[in-house]
Amino acid sequence: MTIELVAVGDAATREAARYLIAEYLRWIASAAAASYGLSFDVDAMVTSDLEDRSKFYPPGGRFYVIRRGESHVGVGCLKRLTPSVAEIQRMYVQPHVRGVGAGRVLLQQLLLDAREIGYEAVRLESLKFLSAAHALYKSAGFVEITPYAENSMTKYQPGDTLDKYRSSAVFMELHLRPQRDSGEGPPPPAS
Repeated sequence: MTIELVAVGDAATREAARYLIAEYLRWIASAAAASYGLSFDVDAMVTSDLEDRSKFYPPGGRFYVIRRGESHVGVGCLKRLTPSVAEIQRMYVQPHVRGVGAGRVLLQQLLLDAREIGYEAVRLESLKFLSAAHALYKSAGFVEITPYAENSMTKYQPGDTLDKYRSSAVFMELHLRPQRDSGEGPPPPAS
């Protein structure tokens, strides 16, 4: 079965995205509560993700659902943090589809989009227990960094628990190299 990325835009893809993001965030919230004693408002996050047109939608963002056959099985988003930095959010593939390459296809598309938009770097944050996701990100060139102030959970985490949240998460970044057309000649010399 082929994997297809579909931009979220019409009623059907918005409803699929709403369902998948809610499923993902409920799973994350449960694990965060059990493992780290954290909580956050899943409903507020889902509403913001779908209704805030400045968040994941063009021109500064991208919002995809993954379709496999006739089913929507995953979701992922790109969000503008600054004019030169984007953030990947809500990367999720349902458990029964993991291992077929859907997450890698989505990640590669989001990174391609980030380059095309003109971002110089892409960041992400992920709870420490998501080690399989961290392996995927590292295989794409992401490296761990210190927590960044504009991370997505700042808005949804009470101020007195932000340090606790940051210590439960992994923060990563990838510096993007511009795509080169084959007709441009050799790459510039290393400095």
